[in-house]
Amino acid sequence: MAEGSDSSSMGFLGRHYKEVKEHWKSNFAFLDYYKKTFGRTEPLPKWTDADVEEFIASDPFYGPQLNAIRESRKYAIFGALLGAAHLGGVSLRYSKSPHGFVLATGFGALCGGVLGLEVAEHWKQLYKIDKQAANLRFLYWWEDKTLGNQRN
Repeated sequence: MAEGSDSSSMGFLGRHYKEVKEHWKSNFAFLDYYKKTFGRTEPLPKWTDADVEEFIASDPFYGPQLNAIRESRKYAIFGALLGAAHLGGVSLRYSKSPHGFVLATGFGALCGGVLGLEVAEHWKQLYKIDKQAANLRFLYWWEDKTLGNQRN
């Protein structure tokens, strides 16, 4: 009886608010992975390519995955350059408008970059790996390495 009176005292809007809050909390549950890295008072120090290569060499499972993710950037950059050159060139040839050229070049770069990432996703079979876990594993490794050196 106490439970029924408690839920009736909340009213329809109170119960609805609570349900919506729980719904969005479950939708954004993936952000809990990042609480360790984002909720810091002092940010992690910057890492270099040599640090990433050290992680790739030291972790037999997530190292090759992170390496494949890093190599996929080349496909995105190539696609962005190709898309920008193509759409910008077409725009310049047919319209000769400076603002149209800039907009077309930017849109071509955006579309080409996305297409390049999709090509990399399939060419390197990145859909088979958990990219978020590989990146987080690197961040945890970097935190342990840098904070471990500061404590000693």
